[in-house]
Amino acid sequence: MAANLIPLINGKTYEYADITCIILGVPIIGVTAIEYGEEANIENIYATGRYPVARGYGQVEPTAKVTILMNEVMNIVSIAPLGRLHDIPEFDIIVSFTDANLIPVVHKIKNCRFKKNMISSSSGDTSIPIELDLVISNVEFI
Repeated sequence: MAANLIPLINGKTYEYADITCIILGVPIIGVTAIEYGEEANIENIYATGRYPVARGYGQVEPTAKVTILMNEVMNIVSIAPLGRLHDIPEFDIIVSFTDANLIPVVHKIKNCRFKKNMISSSSGDTSIPIELDLVISNVEFI
Protein backbone atom coordinates (compact mmCIF):
# COMPACT_ATOMS: atom_id res chain seq x y z
CA MET A 1 0.00 0.00 0.00
CA ALA A 2 1.48 3.32 -1.05
CA ALA A 3 1.71 6.14 1.44
CA ASN A 4 -0.79 8.91 0.80
CA LEU A 5 1.50 11.92 1.12
CA ILE A 6 0.29 15.43 0.41
CA PRO A 7 2.78 17.20 -1.84
CA LEU A 8 4.28 20.44 -0.60
CA ILE A 9 3.23 22.56 -3.58
CA ASN A 10 4.23 25.99 -2.36
CA GLY A 11 7.00 24.86 -0.09
CA LYS A 12 10.08 27.01 0.38
CA THR A 13 13.68 25.88 0.43
CA TYR A 14 16.87 27.84 0.91
CA GLU A 15 17.90 29.69 -2.22
CA TYR A 16 20.49 32.20 -3.33
CA ALA A 17 17.98 35.06 -3.07
CA ASP A 18 17.78 34.39 0.70
CA ILE A 19 21.49 35.12 1.28
CA THR A 20 22.87 38.27 2.86
CA CYS A 21 26.69 38.66 2.89
CA ILE A 22 28.31 41.07 5.30
CA ILE A 23 31.92 41.79 4.37
CA LEU A 24 34.04 44.20 6.41
CA GLY A 25 30.92 45.03 8.43
CA VAL A 26 28.89 46.13 5.39
CA PRO A 27 26.12 44.19 3.58
CA ILE A 28 27.42 43.71 0.02
CA ILE A 29 24.66 43.36 -2.56
CA GLY A 30 27.06 42.72 -5.45
CA VAL A 31 28.00 39.20 -4.31
CA THR A 32 27.21 36.88 -7.23
CA ALA A 33 28.68 33.70 -5.72
CA ILE A 34 30.17 32.50 -2.47
CA GLU A 35 31.83 29.20 -1.67
CA TYR A 36 33.20 28.10 1.67
CA GLY A 37 33.77 24.98 3.70
CA GLU A 38 36.21 22.77 5.52
CA GLU A 39 37.84 19.47 4.65
CA ALA A 40 39.15 17.22 7.41
CA ASN A 41 42.17 14.98 6.85
CA ILE A 42 40.75 11.67 8.08
CA GLU A 43 42.58 8.46 7.24
CA ASN A 44 42.20 4.80 8.08
CA ILE A 45 45.13 3.24 9.97
CA TYR A 46 46.17 -0.23 8.87
CA ALA A 47 48.11 -2.86 10.77
CA THR A 48 47.79 -6.63 10.58
CA GLY A 49 44.97 -7.96 8.49
CA ARG A 50 43.12 -6.47 5.55
CA TYR A 51 40.94 -3.94 7.32
CA PRO A 52 41.66 -0.73 9.19
CA VAL A 53 42.31 -1.05 12.92
CA ALA A 54 41.87 2.62 13.76
CA ARG A 55 41.29 6.00 12.23
CA GLY A 56 43.59 9.04 12.33
CA TYR A 57 42.28 12.57 12.48
CA GLY A 58 44.57 15.25 11.09
CA GLN A 59 44.25 18.90 10.25
CA VAL A 60 41.12 20.63 9.04
CA GLU A 61 41.67 22.68 5.89
CA PRO A 62 39.22 25.57 5.46
CA THR A 63 38.69 27.17 2.05
CA ALA A 64 36.62 30.07 0.76
CA LYS A 65 36.14 32.32 -2.23
CA VAL A 66 33.67 35.02 -3.11
CA THR A 67 32.67 36.53 -6.46
CA ILE A 68 31.73 40.19 -6.33
CA LEU A 69 30.76 42.65 -9.06
CA MET A 70 33.58 45.03 -9.98
CA ASN A 71 31.82 48.19 -8.73
CA GLU A 72 31.57 46.65 -5.24
CA VAL A 73 35.19 45.45 -5.39
CA MET A 74 36.27 49.00 -6.26
CA ASN A 75 34.45 50.24 -3.13
CA ILE A 76 36.46 47.76 -1.07
CA VAL A 77 39.69 48.73 -2.87
CA SER A 78 39.05 52.38 -1.90
CA ILE A 79 39.53 51.50 1.79
CA ALA A 80 42.46 49.12 1.22
CA PRO A 81 45.99 50.29 2.07
CA LEU A 82 47.50 51.55 -1.22
CA GLY A 83 44.52 49.97 -3.02
CA ARG A 84 45.76 46.42 -2.39
CA LEU A 85 43.05 44.03 -1.24
CA HIS A 86 45.56 41.58 0.23
CA ASP A 87 46.78 44.33 2.61
CA ILE A 88 43.40 44.60 4.35
CA PRO A 89 43.80 43.06 7.84
CA GLU A 90 41.84 39.96 8.81
CA PHE A 91 38.06 40.29 8.88
CA ASP A 92 35.01 38.03 9.17
CA ILE A 93 32.37 37.40 6.53
CA ILE A 94 28.87 36.74 7.82
CA VAL A 95 26.58 34.74 5.54
CA SER A 96 22.95 34.75 6.60
CA PHE A 97 20.17 32.63 5.07
CA THR A 98 16.55 33.41 5.95
CA ASP A 99 13.94 30.67 5.63
CA ALA A 100 10.19 30.96 5.00
CA ASN A 101 9.55 31.43 8.73
CA LEU A 102 12.10 34.29 8.81
CA ILE A 103 14.41 32.25 11.04
CA PRO A 104 18.00 33.11 10.09
CA VAL A 105 20.76 30.54 9.65
CA VAL A 106 24.09 32.29 10.14
CA HIS A 107 27.55 31.09 9.09
CA LYS A 108 30.71 33.01 9.97
CA ILE A 109 33.80 32.74 7.79
CA LYS A 110 36.51 33.69 10.27
CA ASN A 111 39.75 35.64 9.88
CA CYS A 112 39.50 36.21 6.13
CA ARG A 113 42.23 37.73 4.04
CA PHE A 114 42.05 38.39 0.30
CA LYS A 115 44.72 36.47 -1.67
CA LYS A 116 44.51 38.28 -4.99
CA ASN A 117 42.71 40.89 -7.06
CA MET A 118 42.48 39.75 -10.67
CA ILE A 119 40.14 41.41 -13.15
CA SER A 120 39.01 39.64 -16.30
CA SER A 121 36.52 40.82 -18.90
CA SER A 122 35.81 40.14 -22.53
CA SER A 123 33.67 41.36 -25.39
CA GLY A 124 29.97 41.08 -24.74
CA ASP A 125 30.19 41.08 -20.95
CA THR A 126 27.34 43.00 -19.38
CA SER A 127 28.95 42.92 -15.94
CA ILE A 128 32.39 42.20 -14.53
CA PRO A 129 32.27 39.69 -11.69
CA ILE A 130 35.58 39.28 -9.86
CA GLU A 131 36.40 36.00 -8.12
CA LEU A 132 38.40 36.62 -4.95
CA ASP A 133 40.18 33.72 -3.27
CA LEU A 134 40.37 33.98 0.50
CA VAL A 135 42.65 32.61 3.21
CA ILE A 136 40.52 31.80 6.27
CA SER A 137 41.05 30.23 9.68
CA ASN A 138 37.75 28.37 10.05
CA VAL A 139 34.01 28.43 9.43
CA GLU A 140 31.45 28.62 12.21
CA PHE A 141 28.35 26.77 11.04
CA ILE A 142 26.04 28.15 13.72
